[in-house]
Amino acid sequence: MSDRPDATLYSFRRCPYAIRARSVLLSAGYRPGPDLELREVVLKAKPPELLGVSAKGTVPVLVHADGSVLDESLAIMHWALAQRDPGGWWAGRPPNEHSQIEALIAQNDGPFKHHLDRFKYASRYCDQGLAERVQQREAALVILRQWNQRLTARGWLLGECCSLADVALLPFVRQFWLADPDGFAAATELEALQRWLQRYLASSELAAVLAEPWVQAQPWRSPSWLYHLALSDVWQQARAAGSYSRSTRGRHLNDVGFIHLSEAHQVPATATRFYNDCPSGAVTLLVLDRERLGAEVRYEPAPDSGELFPHLYGALPLQAVVWSAPWRP
Repeated sequence: MSDRPDATLYSFRRCPYAIRARSVLLSAGYRPGPDLELREVVLKAKPPELLGVSAKGTVPVLVHADGSVLDESLAIMHWALAQRDPGGWWAGRPPNEHSQIEALIAQNDGPFKHHLDRFKYASRYCDQGLAERVQQREAALVILRQWNQRLTARGWLLGECCSLADVALLPFVRQFWLADPDGFAAATELEALQRWLQRYLASSELAAVLAEPWVQAQPWRSPSWLYHLALSDVWQQARAAGSYSRSTRGRHLNDVGFIHLSEAHQVPATATRFYNDCPSGAVTLLVLDRERLGAEVRYEPAPDSGELFPHLYGALPLQAVVWSAPWRP
């Protein structure tokens, strides 16, 4: 019997689509490790493996062991609830409630998300001034007041118990609240919705899917990329100069003839061996696109172990660094 998890989940901690998918997977009894290989990604540096299974490159994406792919959060949620639905979020509800759930999710994923993005991320829309941002907020509030009316009577969108609609919408209402907590608290005619959100924010379910094992301490390292550990101050100097030429800690490219790199699985041991005495924040992990390196990469044995490591025979072009972040063991 294989120890490999049944599926791979590409996710991102703060993405509301990923949050709702993780919530349903958790409710259905799936866990990172035995059931799922969790791959937390950086959306600014999407790994080739994610783009290989879903060209649009958004999360969440669930890849089953047989190669089948679900790349929409709603599809993942429906799949998980078809396996097990202990809360009765979908199974057993009458057809008229199914249609109501679908209509609410469509309203959330369509017009509400449209207004939310232009309110929360106004800087992404360069032609948008303050007046337009206010207008987008007001348009979102119109929809929130409609949902508030549904919640007033019994506390949930479809009655006295939670449904898939509540699970699907709450992460997006949380985003609206995060954009302006004081304004949200002062918004009129949202008392029931505010209580609904506060119950969600205080829930153990939300806490679970925002913490390990549902999110990793650092993003998944793709074996398709190469990696280099650099002293953070040296990396900042290289960015200012436009070129990076350190071979490894305390050694220059001109001294060694190449820059030491690592495969994904070699990074922790390299960090322990050469940077273990460095304080937090003193080391930066550089994530490198093989195709942009320019110079030759040779795999050569380490003198002490014979293990093959990639060596870059030339300076590291900054455009090859797809992502950088402080190293965390």
